Amino acid sequence: MSDRPRRRRRRPVIVVEDVRRTYQVTDDLAVHALDGVSLTIAAGELVAIMGSSGSGKSTLMNMLGCLDQPTSGRYLLDGVDVKDMDEDEQSDLRNRKIGFVFQAFNLVPRTSALANVELPLSYAGVSRGERRRRATDALKAVGMGARLDHLPSELSGGQQQRVAVARAIVTNPSLILADEPTGNLDSRSTHDVLRIFETLNAEGRTVVLITHEDDVAERARRVIRLADGRILSDDRRVAAGEAA
Repeated sequence: MSDRPRRRRRRPVIVVEDVRRTYQVTDDLAVHALDGVSLTIAAGELVAIMGSSGSGKSTLMNMLGCLDQPTSGRYLLDGVDVKDMDEDEQSDLRNRKIGFVFQAFNLVPRTSALANVELPLSYAGVSRGERRRRATDALKAVGMGARLDHLPSELSGGQQQRVAVARAIVTNPSLILADEPTGNLDSRSTHDVLRIFETLNAEGRTVVLITHEDDVAERARRVIRLADGRILSDDRRVAAGEAA
């Protein structure tokens, strides 16, 4: 028997089983955005999902974020079959389990960084004092503690994305879904934002990056490539000192 310690298997956060998403454009034309996709993502993974425009990666991201339903197949989030839930239950699941980061930042224009980050907590009915404390802590965690009262128009693109990341993590979700999070950033800001995702992952959060950029995918430990709604490859990188 080997003396090498056995690595403990991590529980799956995402389980996708033969998922298909078909959009009926006309009576005679159907678009198969996802065509039999199956994958499992474990707790604590940092995964990049890559593909060109039309590959199905944005459709898959919407599915993982409970923003869309599969035409067929199953999607389990933390062991719960999403298809069995009504819209209110899915909305509650999104708010509790998932933090979203988008390419366009999606910040409220005439609202301070602090108020933007407080918004998910406000929807959840968290008290004003607790909202302020948690939002301030989230902004400090992404290096924006000195910009609490700044409007989005007073921030650079990289700073706006940091605020968006703070908003995504303020509810303490177990899963972060980031859709082209560096698409509007320069190289320096891209590096800074990706370091934040790496830190969040090191703290135990599962992070899924949707991207078409190779330099972004290189920061992930696992890269899934899509084309024509199907998985072409699923490659894992072993960190130094980690058993294969």
